[in-house]
Amino acid sequence: MMLLLWMRGILARRFTRVAGAAAGVAVTVALLAAMVLFLANASASMTARAISAVPVDWQVQVISGADPETIGKAIAEATPVKAAHRVRYADAAGFEALAGGTTQTTGPGQVIALDEGYSRDFPAEIRLLSGSADGVLVAQQTAANLHVRPGDAVSIKRIGLPAVEVKIAGVVDLPDADSLFQAVGLPAQAAPQAPPDNVLVLPWQDWQQFFSPQAEQRPDTVRLQWHARLDHAGLPSDPVQAHIFVTGAARNLEARTVGQALVADNLGSRLAAVREDALYASVLFLFLGLPGAALGIALTYAVTSSGEQRRRTEQALLRVRGATTSTILLLSAAEAAVSDVAGVALGMGGALLFSPVSTLGRYAALRDPSLLLLALLGLLLGFAALLLPAWRDARWTTVDAARHAVTRARTPLWQRLRLDLLLLAGAGLFFWLSASTGYEIVLAPEGVAATSVDYKAFIAPALLWMGMTLLVMRLSGMIIAHNSGLLRVILTPVAGRLTPIVSAALSRQSERLTIGIAMTALAVSFAASTAIFNTTYNAQARVDAELTNGSDVTIFGTSDKPAGVHLAALTALTDALAVEPMQHRFAYVGADLQDLYGIDPGRIGRATTLSDAYFSGTGAEGMLGQLATTPDGVLVSEETVQDFQLQQGDTINLRLLDARDHQYHPVAFRFIGVVREFPTAPKDSFLVANAAYVARMTGSDASEYVLMRAKGNPAELARQVASVLAPYPALKVSDIGQAAHLIGSSLTAVDLRGLTRIELGFSVLMAAAAAGLMLALGFAERRRAFAILDAIGAKPPQLDAFLWSEGLVIIVGGVVFGLFSGTLTAWMLVKLLTGVFDPPPQALSVPWLYLAIMLGLVVASVAAAVRTARPSPALTAEQLRDL
Repeated sequence: MMLLLWMRGILARRFTRVAGAAAGVAVTVALLAAMVLFLANASASMTARAISAVPVDWQVQVISGADPETIGKAIAEATPVKAAHRVRYADAAGFEALAGGTTQTTGPGQVIALDEGYSRDFPAEIRLLSGSADGVLVAQQTAANLHVRPGDAVSIKRIGLPAVEVKIAGVVDLPDADSLFQAVGLPAQAAPQAPPDNVLVLPWQDWQQFFSPQAEQRPDTVRLQWHARLDHAGLPSDPVQAHIFVTGAARNLEARTVGQALVADNLGSRLAAVREDALYASVLFLFLGLPGAALGIALTYAVTSSGEQRRRTEQALLRVRGATTSTILLLSAAEAAVSDVAGVALGMGGALLFSPVSTLGRYAALRDPSLLLLALLGLLLGFAALLLPAWRDARWTTVDAARHAVTRARTPLWQRLRLDLLLLAGAGLFFWLSASTGYEIVLAPEGVAATSVDYKAFIAPALLWMGMTLLVMRLSGMIIAHNSGLLRVILTPVAGRLTPIVSAALSRQSERLTIGIAMTALAVSFAASTAIFNTTYNAQARVDAELTNGSDVTIFGTSDKPAGVHLAALTALTDALAVEPMQHRFAYVGADLQDLYGIDPGRIGRATTLSDAYFSGTGAEGMLGQLATTPDGVLVSEETVQDFQLQQGDTINLRLLDARDHQYHPVAFRFIGVVREFPTAPKDSFLVANAAYVARMTGSDASEYVLMRAKGNPAELARQVASVLAPYPALKVSDIGQAAHLIGSSLTAVDLRGLTRIELGFSVLMAAAAAGLMLALGFAERRRAFAILDAIGAKPPQLDAFLWSEGLVIIVGGVVFGLFSGTLTAWMLVKLLTGVFDPPPQALSVPWLYLAIMLGLVVASVAAAVRTARPSPALTAEQLRDL
C-alpha cells in the first residue's frame, strides 16, 4: 500500500522528474538502437553491392590433361551455383588487316570463345558497340589498332600454324578485361597482370576448328576456364562472414579437384575489400554514435540530479516517519522501474518504427542480440541514475543536514587537480601521435581473413570531449560564481536595471547553472560536430563520385566513335551549365600502355572539380597554369615516376597512335609535374597533357569523352543526353548518381544519409532537451521562491528578468562553448578518419542551415521553459505551502 501511495504521489506531483528520467533513457536507447539498425543495414547493403559489382564470381582454370566435366561437377558440389559456363583462351602471335590500302599489324593477342548461354548469364563481360553480336567480335582497342570495323577481314597469326582469316561482325567493349584475362594461380602478393591490348572473340565452333590443332602442338598456348556465378541467397549479410564463407567454399573446391584446377575467387577478393568498409562503418558508429549515447546518459543523470535538494527533504520526512534505508531505496527503485520501462519501451519502439533503414536491415538487427543488450543497458542506466543518488543521500544525509537549504561550496577535486587541462593536453598528444605518423585506422591485409581497428585513435577525441566538458564547467563556474562583469554584460539586455540584483542571485546558483551550461554545450557540440563531419563526408563522397564519373554527366566514346562530334548538340541542352571535351587516348611509356588524357587546362575546371589533392607539390590552379604555359608538358602519375625514375624537366618519348597512318610514333613530351588522381582516370598509371598538342602531333583533334556540368539534377541532364544520343549506341552516358552507386562498396558504401538523419535528428532533440529541460527542472525545483516573490508583490517584468536571465545565461554559454567544441571535434574527426575520404577534404563543410535550425530550437525550448515557469496568480496559501 505504501508503495502504491508513493508512486501515485510521485506521478501526480513529481511527474516532470519521472518524465525527464524516462526521456533520457529513451533518447539513449533509441540512439544506440538506431545506430545498431544502421550498422546492420550498412553491412547488408555493402555485401549486396559488392556481390552485384562482380561479373564472374569464380574463374576456375582447368589444368592441362584434366577432365573439364569432372571440374564442372566439383564446382557444383563445393557450393550452390546458379550458372557455370566454359571459356576457351588461345594465344595469338598477332593480328593483321588490310585497311585503306595499307596493312595494319599488331603484336601478340588473345582469341577467346564463350559457350552457349554465356552472354545471357554474364551480360557485363561484353558490351556491343557496333555491328552484330553474332559472329567474330573485335575489342575496340584492337579495332582502333587495326583500323577495322564490322565487315572487314582480320588475319589471325596462330602460333606454329598458318594464319587464318575471319570476318568481323561487331566491335565490343570488355568492361571487365582485367578480371577476364587475369593470370589464375598467381600468388596473392604478385603484381597484377595487364590485360592484352588485342582481343578477338570467336564463336565456339570456329575456335575449336582454328585452335584445336594449336592445342595439340602447343598446349601451353591454350587454356580452358569455368566461369561460375554462386547462389547468393545463402551468403551471410555481414561482409566479413560472407568473405569467410566464400573463401572457404573456394578452398573446398581446391581440395576436391586435387591440383587439377586453379581458382580465381573474384567474389572473395571483392568481399575482402569490403571487410575494410564494414570496419569503417563500425568506426563511424564509435566516433559518431558513442558521444551521443554518452550525452544521453549524462542528460539522464543531470535530470535526476536536478532534484537533489528536494529528494533529501523527502528522505528526511520519510525517516521522521520511521522509514529505514531499505524502505527508501525500495521506493526509489519503484520510481526507477517506472521511468526505466517507459524509457526503454519508447526508445526501442521509436528506433524500430522511425529509423531510416531498410526492412532487410531491421530484420538483420532483430536477429542480433545487440538490441536485447541495449534494452538491458537502458534498464541499468535508469536504475543507476535514480538509485545511486538515492543510496548516497540515504546513507550519508541526516535529518538535520536535510534542513539546510544552503551548504558550504567546495572546489571539486577535478578542478584542484586541473584535470580538464590535463585531459586536453593528453588529447593533443594522442592526436599528434596518431595523425602525424601516416597511420591507417582500419587494417584489412590482403590474403588474411582477420581485420583490425586501431582503437588508440579513439583516445584523442574521447579525451578532447571530456576535457572540453570540464573546461566549460570551470570557465562558466568562474564567470557566474564570481559575479563577473561579463555576466552582467550578458544579463543587461533582459534584466535592465535589475542586472546587479539578478547577477548576484544567479551567482548563488552557479553550480546548477554550470551544469545546465555544460549539458547544453555538450548537446550543441555533439550536434555541430556530427553535422559538420557528415556534411564534409557527403561533400567528399560527391567529389569521389565526380572523380570516378568525370563530371555530373560524362559521355564515354571511343577512337572511332568519339563523343566530341556531338558537342554542339550537347551544349544546346537546357540543363547543361558547361560542356567540355576531353581526349582519351592510349600511349606507350616504354612497353607499358597507359591512358592519356588531353585537356584544355584553362577550361577543364568549368565542367569538373579539380581538387588540390589531385596534384603533388602544388595546387590544382598552379599545376594547370603550368601545363597551359608548357604546350608539350605532361603530368605523370606517381607510379610511372617511380617505375621509370623520372625527374622533373625530363623529356619523355611517348608512342601515340597517328590518325594519318594508324601507326604508333614517338612524340616528345616534357615532364612538368605529378598527378595523383584525375577525373575518369584509373587508379594506377595515366598521363595528362594539352589536347591541342596531342591533336597536332597525332593528326586528330577528336575528343573521345565529353564532360558536362548540370544546372540542376544530373540525372535529368543524363536523360536529355541519352535522348539526343539514342541513335549512337556506341556512346555510353553516365551520371554522377550512377557512379556513386558503383563506388558504393568502397568506403562511400557507408552511406551516411541514413546515419545523418539518425544523428542529426537526435542531436537537435538532445540540444533542445539539454537547454529547455535542464532549465525547466531548475525552475520546478524553485517554484516556491518564484511564488513567494509573486505573493509579496513582484511585478511580472521583474519576475521575467530573473527567469529570462537564467535562460539567456544557458543559451549564451551553451551555444558559444558548444559551437567551439563541436567545430574542434569535427576537425579532429576528419583528420583522424582521413582514410575515409578519397581525396581528403581541403576544408570542413559547414551546414549553416542545420546549425541555425538547431540553435533556433534551443532558444525555443528555453523560451518554453521560461513561460511554463511563471507562477500562477491564483495560488492559495495551502498550495504555496505545498510547493
